[in-house]
Amino acid sequence: MFESISLQAPLFLVVIFFLILPFHGNSQTSNPEQTILLKLKQHWSNPPSINHWTPSSNSNSTHCSWPEITCTDGSVTGIVLINIDLTTTIPPFICDLQNLTHIDVQNNYIPGTFPTALYNCSKLQYLDISQNYFVGFIPGDVNRLSTQLRFLNISGNNFTGDIPSTIGLLPELQVLQLSQNLFDGSFPPEIGNLSNLEVLKLEFNDFMPSTLPSSFGRLKKLRELWMRVTNLVGEIPETIGNLMALEFLDLSTNDLTGDIPSGSFSMKNLTEIYLFKNRLSGMIPRTIEALNLEVIDLSENNLTGTIPEDFGKLTKLTQLVLFSNQLSGEIPTTVGSLPALSDVRIFSNNLSGELPPDFGRYSMLKYFEVPDNQFSGRLPEFLCHNGALAGVIAFNNHLSGELPNSLGNCRSLRSVRVHGNRFSGDIPTGLWTSFNLTELMLSNNFFTGHLPDELGANLSRLEISNNRFSGEIPAGISSWRNLTVFIASNNLFNGTLPQELTALPALTTLLLDGNRFSGHFPSEIFSWESLSTLNLSRNRLSGQIPAEIGSLPRLTELDLSGNEFSGQIPPEIGNLRLTSLNLSSNLLTGRIPVEFENAAFDSSFLNNSYLCTINPSLGIDVCSSKPRKSNRISSQLFILICISAVMFILALLFGFFVIRYNGRRKGELDSTWKLTSFQRLNFTESDILSSLIDSNTIGSGGSGKVYRVPVNRSGEFVAVKRIWNSKKLEIKLEKAFLAEIEILSRILHSNIVKLLCCMSSENSKLLVYEYLENCSLDRWLHGRKRRSGVTGSVRHDVLDWPKRFKIAVGAARGLCYMHHDCSPSIIHRDVKSSNILLDSEFNAKIADFGLAKMLIKHGEPNTMSSVAGSFGYFAPEYAHTTRVNEKIDVYSFGVVLLELATGREANDGDEHTNLADWSWRHIQENWPITDALDGEIKEQCYLDEMSTVFKLGIICTGTLPSSRPTMKEVLQILLRHNHQPAFAEKNGGSEYDAAPLLKNSRRENVLENGNGGLAWNV
Repeated sequence: MFESISLQAPLFLVVIFFLILPFHGNSQTSNPEQTILLKLKQHWSNPPSINHWTPSSNSNSTHCSWPEITCTDGSVTGIVLINIDLTTTIPPFICDLQNLTHIDVQNNYIPGTFPTALYNCSKLQYLDISQNYFVGFIPGDVNRLSTQLRFLNISGNNFTGDIPSTIGLLPELQVLQLSQNLFDGSFPPEIGNLSNLEVLKLEFNDFMPSTLPSSFGRLKKLRELWMRVTNLVGEIPETIGNLMALEFLDLSTNDLTGDIPSGSFSMKNLTEIYLFKNRLSGMIPRTIEALNLEVIDLSENNLTGTIPEDFGKLTKLTQLVLFSNQLSGEIPTTVGSLPALSDVRIFSNNLSGELPPDFGRYSMLKYFEVPDNQFSGRLPEFLCHNGALAGVIAFNNHLSGELPNSLGNCRSLRSVRVHGNRFSGDIPTGLWTSFNLTELMLSNNFFTGHLPDELGANLSRLEISNNRFSGEIPAGISSWRNLTVFIASNNLFNGTLPQELTALPALTTLLLDGNRFSGHFPSEIFSWESLSTLNLSRNRLSGQIPAEIGSLPRLTELDLSGNEFSGQIPPEIGNLRLTSLNLSSNLLTGRIPVEFENAAFDSSFLNNSYLCTINPSLGIDVCSSKPRKSNRISSQLFILICISAVMFILALLFGFFVIRYNGRRKGELDSTWKLTSFQRLNFTESDILSSLIDSNTIGSGGSGKVYRVPVNRSGEFVAVKRIWNSKKLEIKLEKAFLAEIEILSRILHSNIVKLLCCMSSENSKLLVYEYLENCSLDRWLHGRKRRSGVTGSVRHDVLDWPKRFKIAVGAARGLCYMHHDCSPSIIHRDVKSSNILLDSEFNAKIADFGLAKMLIKHGEPNTMSSVAGSFGYFAPEYAHTTRVNEKIDVYSFGVVLLELATGREANDGDEHTNLADWSWRHIQENWPITDALDGEIKEQCYLDEMSTVFKLGIICTGTLPSSRPTMKEVLQILLRHNHQPAFAEKNGGSEYDAAPLLKNSRRENVLENGNGGLAWNV
């Protein structure tokens, strides 16, 4: 028997071998769920981010260890594929994973219509397909999705039409997010049937004008209702008060009318309420029961009456925003004592009485904005009691008394604007020198006292006109290095203008008119490289007008009238490109410069008895044919020349000692700095360090100074950005420094500024860039501005249209590279004209990446902790939600396009509007586009191109992010339309029509075309 078994054993083993061979050969994919996942990977073209999805012989359930996959009891229940560049549809066989409950494919490029294939996922509870390229309608049978569905997010796509009523037949739905699409139909009242709904987001959709359904009042579990920019009209229904679980309500930026329902303040769980930018009227409800309220924003409505006394009971309230209404009466005293209050914005009302004295005493008050009211009495003493106050904005009231001494000890303070009141007395000493203060605006009061020798290091704007300040301008004014605007008109200042006044390189506006200054004009003014406006009128200045004024490169407004200037007008002044000139009422002699002998300057030379011209229409004497006898050099001029020579010699001696001192320091400095290069360098550390002196400063900002540093004898320069050495800003600036290093060190593109190296020591950090000769686009377009109160921009030179178009294309190339060619993509977050630098040929380069952020990495939230950037360039959804994607850069670039086309500034408008809004209103009112274009460069041969750029700017600044084109599409439009009467882009299903229209009531007119792409009709 044993013998027979032994003989048959080989045969038995052979049979076993052939039986198990198929299983062994297929062991890597024997698990059916793993097979489906690998098939999904293949369907999605094997994206690199899931290369680790590979079969394994170690275990049949190895796929459960993949980070994108969730398993329960060994079976796949969840798939999370966020931002991995999926570019094809969701296949039907995904539902072969029979236990699948969770699908999240947000932030990809998935095309096609609504994925009805998911109807077969019978256990699906969570579906997120947001931020993709889905188009078309939401199907009428959407209720065929799993009856267990609890979470549905389709935001940030291109869905159009109506939201079907059948959406109300998903009984377990708790979260419904349909925001930021292209819906242009209606939303159904049947949403009110979703009895388990907790979050409803419909914001940023261009629905047909609709009222807020009363049926929404049945959503007893609703915690958040987001309906900003949804074309709501009519009154808010009383049933809104039935939403007793509501914590957040945003119905802002619609066209709502009528009174605010009293029930809206009776919801005890409500923490935030936003109803701004509607046409609500009536009084704010008197009875407040929502004691959990943290935010109230009822701004920009038509509300009347008084602020309810019950607001003083809201102990959790952090933001009280009521500006731009018609509220009257006093602020309840108890509001000033609220313990959590940090943001008070109640400007532009008819409020009166005294401000509650306890504002800031019991809370970390940060923003206090009460201008354009009728408040009287004193400014509250405790505004900065807890050391958080950033701004005191209280202009145009009837406030009186002295400024609180506590403001002088407020280190957090950045802005003080109290002009247009009745304040008196001296300015608190510490306020002049406050380190973080950037603007101090005290005009139109009764302040007294003298100017200080020192100002705060960051103060850039000082306005003190129409007060009673007296004394001389101190010699220490030369230390006011960062001052850009100094307005001190109509005070009691006297003495001479010190030479030190001309040592302010950042100064753009200097107004000292209406004082008692005497003596001669300072003899050397070469440091005023940025000065665009100079007004010294109505003083007692004498002597000759210095010829050096004619060498100021950016001067556009000059007023020296009402003085005692004598001698001839220097012919060099004719070199200036002045938009305004007034030399009237002096003692000037001789012929006026030929450049001003035209009607544009017919009132510029009046009341000068010995001036003459060959143009009789100017109202002054006509020059005789005989030349006047020239006066010999006066003794005064001789003395002036001697003084200048002495000062020149002293300057040379000073420069010699500085060079020797820096030479001695080189050895010490070189040994303490670490240099990391990213390019091949033709300079050393000591070349950089020895040139970081004030005379080489070309700019400054919140994070530091920028220097223009020579690196060799052939005239080459680099730009060096030095981070401020401040312990208080250390962490924030360290992040900004590392952000620029991380991004710029990896980028090599002709339209992005090149980072050459970085240098760091224990106390300082340096970034060394290529130097661009023509500085920023902002300086060319706007010239750093400007007389206070003047609307529109004043340029130091006119940038013609071909150069502007070249700049637009170059900047678009740089942003396109960042968005589409970098991996991961890069969002700049602070695109603006001052961050677009120009080389000698006016090639544009994107700069300043301190705010840039790599696009979302797997598992990280796609938001920023706070909104960064610049006013006028914010995308509306970014300022509201801090959500980060490429479309915020597209919006900002659209503002730059509008700047290029109109010559206006990004924040051009009143206190609460900007260039994008102004441009849209221009179109909406059917005004000719040509009227919006920059008149200084508007030529017939460029009108089509300028109009197209203007319309493209409007498209890019659309309210809805999904309606904005990508930077790749923007670049294609610009390239195709250069000097062509019309353009059309048909590539990948996108068509751009330069038709003259925008006829609907919104900023966008975005239509689905036959190829599944988008068509922008501008």
